[in-house]
Amino acid sequence: MDKLWLIIQREYLTRVKKKSFILITLLSPIAFVALFTIPVLVTVFSEKEKKTLLVRDDSGVFVPPTDTAATVSFTLAPEQLAELKATYKLRGFDGVLHIPALQGVTDKVQLHFFAEKQLSLSALDAIEDEVARQFEAKKIKDAGYSEAVMDGFKTNVGIEQQELAFNDKGELVETGKKSSAELATAIGFFSGFVIYIVLIFYGAMIMRSVMEEKTNRIVEVIISSVKPFQLMMGKILGVSAVGLTQMLIWMGMTFVLSTVITAFLGVDAAAMQPATMPGQAIPPEEMASQAGKLMEIITSQNWGYILPLFLFYFVGGYFIYASLFAAVGASMGDDMGESQSLSLVAMAPIILAIIFISPVIENPTGALARWLSIVPLFSPVLMPARLAFEPPLWEVLLSMVLLAGSAVFFVWLSGRIYRVGVLLYGKKATLGEMLKWTFSRE
Repeated sequence: MDKLWLIIQREYLTRVKKKSFILITLLSPIAFVALFTIPVLVTVFSEKEKKTLLVRDDSGVFVPPTDTAATVSFTLAPEQLAELKATYKLRGFDGVLHIPALQGVTDKVQLHFFAEKQLSLSALDAIEDEVARQFEAKKIKDAGYSEAVMDGFKTNVGIEQQELAFNDKGELVETGKKSSAELATAIGFFSGFVIYIVLIFYGAMIMRSVMEEKTNRIVEVIISSVKPFQLMMGKILGVSAVGLTQMLIWMGMTFVLSTVITAFLGVDAAAMQPATMPGQAIPPEEMASQAGKLMEIITSQNWGYILPLFLFYFVGGYFIYASLFAAVGASMGDDMGESQSLSLVAMAPIILAIIFISPVIENPTGALARWLSIVPLFSPVLMPARLAFEPPLWEVLLSMVLLAGSAVFFVWLSGRIYRVGVLLYGKKATLGEMLKWTFSRE
């Protein structure tokens, strides 16, 4: 046990003391926060594009809006189109918009824009939306209706989901718990991708560590003092401690940086909200109501169920894939380029799992989601992605039992391969040879 602890300590300290580890650990949260903060700051403080256009209206419908905060401002011009195209720049405008005469009632109007420079997508959308709004208003008026009456026909429909439960007697029990398909989907994708990234990143770290010690012949000295299985487990546990340290620092720094930016930069979240009307932001009381409903849904989630199970699948998946990567690293030969093909054997299941995450979350109660999230090589990614949708208890329990048993099996299997492969030099081991090592007695 003392030797195992020394190996864990060595694996941990040699990594956390590296400059690369310190830089990545400190800079990653800054980059993560900047990834979300910079677009907000650019949107809030950047100069908004504004275009001024001359309009030749042959339809007789268009009336320039009076909104001064609009992206595009319009000025009607009585001159002929050819004259407008020749003089718009001298008159200080950015282009000429031509609205053709209407040929009866039509569902499509083809506008024409003339300018020296192209319009941006946002300006094009603003022009199309304004002209379409005015043509729709004319059609409503010609049909004998008022625009206010037609607006009254529009209905916004939202669904508030509330979960029901039944006791042992089959009686209905009001839980008061609110759910959200959007939130459950976000939790599912986040959980699956976090586990996927960690397993790939730290599994590859273990594999590289084994390969480096094997190539430098350091492992021959180490094996003379400890058993190969102890060395492998020391690497797995030591690297897992490195990963845990890094993630804790990341979470702490991200929380602190986010809090500081919110408090001191004074970015107004309302400025980022979509407008309900041109130039009009969502009212603060409506934003507060939406935020309150979101917090109510978030807090009503069964986090006491989701988080412990997430941790269980994280640990189980880590032991499976870390042991596989360690065995692959021990089986590789001196040619690193040729040996990389063997690493695909360990990476293939986890890559398949992340490919399946979208269809699983799309239909979390279907047969595909059920059976894939029970398979031990896929369950560390796919079952956490389903937890927010509350799959049946028997599926979760069966998946947990198989995952725990598989973790023990793969650690044993990798240990058998590792004890022979780590001392093999000169060539890459084949799958047949690795199978022989597994059942050999020496």
